[in-house]
Amino acid sequence: MNLIKQKRISSDINKALCEIINEESHDNLLKNITITGCDVTNDLSFCKVYFTSLLDADIKTIERELNDSTAKYLRGRLSDKVNIRHTPKLVFKYDESIKYGDNIENIIKRIHEEE
Repeated sequence: MNLIKQKRISSDINKALCEIINEESHDNLLKNITITGCDVTNDLSFCKVYFTSLLDADIKTIERELNDSTAKYLRGRLSDKVNIRHTPKLVFKYDESIKYGDNIENIIKRIHEEE
């Protein structure tokens, strides 16, 4: 598949998921997550949805809840919003990049404090 088309579909899915969560969802779990990105496979069968959470609960528990029950609901709503023949299966993954960035920032702070 064309890489540009794949990125466009990923972007459309990201935008639609954010709209669904912000405007249509009443679930407390969904209201406390932020979608940070989406990656669609070449054949459009799967979409990895990267998220961060404001909840203090265990990340693995949140990830399991999103993948077990919420993904089906969001996929159904997504099929109404995004105009593609086959709506990909959603797989939620916690976005580690924010935690990684905080770690790098703390290291840089310590280096500057030592000088």
